[in-house]
Amino acid sequence: MKKGRRIAAVSAVVVLIAAGIVASLDYADKRFPPPLDAARQVSTEILDRDGQLLRAFSTGDGLWRLKTTADDVDPALVRMLVAYEDRRFESHSGVDPLALGRAAWQLVTNGQIVSGASTLSMQVARLIEPRRERSLTAKLIQIARALQIERRLSKREILDLYLTHAPYGGNLEGVRAASLAWFGKEPKRLTTAEAALLVALPQLPEKRRPDRFRDNALKARQRVLDRAGEAGVVEPGEVALAVTAELPNLRRQLPAFAPHLAEAARRKAPQATRHQTTILRSVQERLEKLALETGRKLDPKVSLALLMADAKTGEIVAEVGAADYFNTSRSGWIDMTRAERSPGSALKPFIYGLAFEQGLVAQETIVEDRPADFYGYRPKNFDMQYQGDVSIRQALQLSLNVPAVRLLDAVGPARLMVRLRRADVTLKLPPTEAPGLAIALGGAGITLKDLVQLYAGLVNREQPVRLGDGIRDQAELIDDQPLFEPTAAWTVADVLGAVLPPTGSPPSGIAYKTGTSYGYRDAWSVGYDGRYVLGVWIGRPDNAAVPGISGYKTAAPVLFEAFAKSGLSGTPLPRAPAGAMRLAASDLPIGLRRFSTAGNGLASTSAREQPPHIIYPPEGSVLELGKGPDGARLPVVMKMQAGRAPFRWLIDGKPFADITRRRTGEWHPAGTGQSTLTVIDADGRAASVSVFVRD
Repeated sequence: MKKGRRIAAVSAVVVLIAAGIVASLDYADKRFPPPLDAARQVSTEILDRDGQLLRAFSTGDGLWRLKTTADDVDPALVRMLVAYEDRRFESHSGVDPLALGRAAWQLVTNGQIVSGASTLSMQVARLIEPRRERSLTAKLIQIARALQIERRLSKREILDLYLTHAPYGGNLEGVRAASLAWFGKEPKRLTTAEAALLVALPQLPEKRRPDRFRDNALKARQRVLDRAGEAGVVEPGEVALAVTAELPNLRRQLPAFAPHLAEAARRKAPQATRHQTTILRSVQERLEKLALETGRKLDPKVSLALLMADAKTGEIVAEVGAADYFNTSRSGWIDMTRAERSPGSALKPFIYGLAFEQGLVAQETIVEDRPADFYGYRPKNFDMQYQGDVSIRQALQLSLNVPAVRLLDAVGPARLMVRLRRADVTLKLPPTEAPGLAIALGGAGITLKDLVQLYAGLVNREQPVRLGDGIRDQAELIDDQPLFEPTAAWTVADVLGAVLPPTGSPPSGIAYKTGTSYGYRDAWSVGYDGRYVLGVWIGRPDNAAVPGISGYKTAAPVLFEAFAKSGLSGTPLPRAPAGAMRLAASDLPIGLRRFSTAGNGLASTSAREQPPHIIYPPEGSVLELGKGPDGARLPVVMKMQAGRAPFRWLIDGKPFADITRRRTGEWHPAGTGQSTLTVIDADGRAASVSVFVRD
């Protein structure tokens, strides 16, 4: 009985002592937790659309520490790492008793350390809480930290911390940073030799640098390969092949693309560690290289900017804000894709687009290019020469100034400004100044980004788009009417697509326009195919003159080269919509054969006061109705010129559409056969054409 009481008493004491120890450990664990929050501090990364690294920023203590997980690296590297550093990683609780016993026995029998006993968990503890001294006390603290870490994190999370913090010499930390620095690639797909080297370097990162201590690096890689072969994680044939692989002989710079965008991302969300953009790294890299090469040929104070966007989605796939971000003489830190400058003649296509849409002119309409006085404003052509009578097509292709001003006077500067707002673009005018005719020649401010956004509206005929890079702006469709009706947009593209490329530039199937601002301060060129729009600006960031530059000679060659090097060109220009065609001068209605002008050079209002004329369908035409994907008949596009709004359309004397102020419309024939189409304007004047409809 007494013996049983003693056993019970001893057991109770043991339980109390054990409970006290556990409680003490729990208290210590909670009172002195491992610095895991600090361990999660990593470099800020700017990523492209596909997750590729555009640029990284060092941590606050100057380290390149890119967040790395096991999913980010080649599985072979993980297998070799565990085989080399910690074979029982998955089974121990932070400390490997067998490895500790072996190391202690070797220390006693050899009088020196023969092998270590650090598990990956212990190494993580040392990496996130480094200590200068190497003592028994430091080792015991490391063991305690490893046990704490194991209580808090999964094996996968511990492995991720090691892959992120492993030292690789200098200010390199982590497998991703090391792989980019030594091999110039992400560690997702490594050769066996590359993976083995990345496993070997962290033990003595400075003394095993392959660019400085080649023999040390070779021997260390060999030991990793041998142990991986013994553990069966690498086939003998792979080991033999990896042994002969060359070592890298230089440390590369980490990617540093899109610097202006990267800085903007960090300013916008300084606490975020990853920023996703719409940029395509391959395109960005090529255009930055082109900008740097082009800049070397320019005056030391002249810079350039390029911006390329997907006109269907609005996503900016590349934006280069300067020829060289680090060049102080060019003020490279200024992002010229967002700077307001005079566009020169680059806005002319939108004036012509309005004139085409309103039925004021057709491609072969004759317009005067002669000296003219518009209320005291006397525009002159760039070369100070005049062509006399030219077609509208020639006037736009040659970028003649007087015809453009005549058309703007007819359509109205305010109306042009309002129309451009459909694409969410507002031209910058001098304070208190109303829109004037000088807009035709660049008398307003616009950014390269907004100019490219306008041209995207010529490609995306269904709906304008808002450009965005995912950081400063979000790409999206704009809930508004199309920038122009499809026929007008196609007509502009048909004219610009036939402009000859600059001398030495290969044909690329793009429509493009150039612009040179007053005083030779800005040279522009914007071009597009059926999917992408690319804009180029060249000039001085301080807005000083650059004698000799021009849109055609300076910016256009860069445009064509950039399109070719982007790897994205090749999408044909959009097809002509139903009813759109290029009529010969002899086939034009009388009212469209010449854009009439008054004797003083002012655009005459008679074009708006004449009776209406139906331009399409023409008199006596045979209309073959096409069918859409659903089998339904496609409408006939109607187009008229002159007359005074509003208008009423009739078919065989019966109204079939609402009264409208537009000079275009659609007619859905109820059947086939002969029909008479009539339009009546606000003054009761009418025009009719007889057509034959068939399937």
